[in-house]
Amino acid sequence: MTLKKIRTLLVDDEPLALRGLELRLEEFDDIDIIGTCSNGREAIKKIRTEKPDLVFLDIQMPGFDGFAVIKSLLREELPLVCFVTAFNDYAIKAFESHALDYLLKPVEQERLAQTVARVREHIAERMAVEQNARLVDLIRSMDDPPMVELSEIINATDLTSQTPYETHLNIKDRGQITRLEVASIDWIDAAGDYMCIHADGKTHILRETMKNMEKRLDPEIFQRVHRSTIINLNKVSELHPVSGGKYEVVLENGATLQVSRNYRDVLGRFL
Repeated sequence: MTLKKIRTLLVDDEPLALRGLELRLEEFDDIDIIGTCSNGREAIKKIRTEKPDLVFLDIQMPGFDGFAVIKSLLREELPLVCFVTAFNDYAIKAFESHALDYLLKPVEQERLAQTVARVREHIAERMAVEQNARLVDLIRSMDDPPMVELSEIINATDLTSQTPYETHLNIKDRGQITRLEVASIDWIDAAGDYMCIHADGKTHILRETMKNMEKRLDPEIFQRVHRSTIINLNKVSELHPVSGGKYEVVLENGATLQVSRNYRDVLGRFL
């Protein structure tokens, strides 16, 4: 089977950093480096003309930095982006800019391998979605298409037993997958496009947006009490009013969480 190449662009204003990353990526047979750029403006032009699958993008560059490059391309189809930085403080902002991952300089080979594995997963998922869409379009174009919704047939494994909400979450970390029972979750808070899931005294990190996470969880049990916090209502033990008409909820494990004014209607279940 021919290995699908991942067309990759490297962007960094430091020639040594560019060369070092280029050498480290030689280990991965499916990474095809189609070019390098030494500044943000050059990167924008190259991304628009070459349309790479993946970009390793330095954050700190004179003129257009890495974040400015992404902002300039927001209305276009973005490649997968991995930010590269010498400063860990940029991590959250990197995630908020919808980066797939970020690497700290000097780039370590083991950490780079984790990023490449994540890239492969995302590309495979994207290809699966596109394949499903093509199959749906093909069947719809048939002279006598089925009466039921075709996308449901393709995506569902068992329509009779399928439930709308998750009962378990699969969380990947360093090549291992933890199957977490949703009922065990105490609360969830957001950090950009990542969720910190707190359950049974442990914190798990899952790449997901708050909006999508809400769709995956049963609203009868999980409710948003802050723009960045979802709680398990079954885990609430106490509710306390605080100044300014705000409230705090105390969970069974002792964690205390703020309830924003915008989500006070959730408190009706307890008052």
